[in-house]
Amino acid sequence: MDGNGRWARRRHLPRVLGHQRGVEAVRRTVRAAAELGLSALTLYAFSTENWRRPQDEVSALMGLLKHFILSDLEEFASNNIRLKVIGDVSVFAPDIVALVEHALARTTGNTGMTMVVALNYGSQDEIARAARAAAAKGEITPETIAAELDTADLPPLDLLIRTSGEVRLSNFLMWQAAYAEMMFLDVLWPDFGRAHLEEAIAEYDRRERRFGGR
Repeated sequence: MDGNGRWARRRHLPRVLGHQRGVEAVRRTVRAAAELGLSALTLYAFSTENWRRPQDEVSALMGLLKHFILSDLEEFASNNIRLKVIGDVSVFAPDIVALVEHALARTTGNTGMTMVVALNYGSQDEIARAARAAAAKGEITPETIAAELDTADLPPLDLLIRTSGEVRLSNFLMWQAAYAEMMFLDVLWPDFGRAHLEEAIAEYDRRERRFGGR
């Protein structure tokens, strides 16, 4: 979900306002994804590298995370959406950890779309953790590593979308993206909406997936 800062800068607004508009884009996208019948949607909310940002921006992001959980949890729960978190949330402040744990428990029995939020997540860290866990149990193979990934209970990644015109993965789901279709859209995340998601899905449907077979 890239482009919040640039969206604000182009309008001569504070970066935090770009992040606030980014949260609105999250709401639109989650609602649209559920209505369109996606089985899982993963949102890269906070990376292991985001700690390097200015402290006031990190604090603002933490505040937005808390507000989002408090304001939107009941809507997601009532719409049968299950929440899942990947990454290490234990490093966050105790009140945020408690909110996340409550949200996970509140939606654990839901059977609709799984909304996955990547928090303090980095793909390299995830792969390293999975490899250590696999080694502790025995042989290291692609299958044993995959079984230890944060996403082990999720369906395979089919489509990866990056906004803002940047063309890189930025340490996101690198193992899972081995055969995913990728789309790099020249739209800033606060402007992303249902039409962009539908366009990406339509493009995905037009592609032929061969998984290296021919």
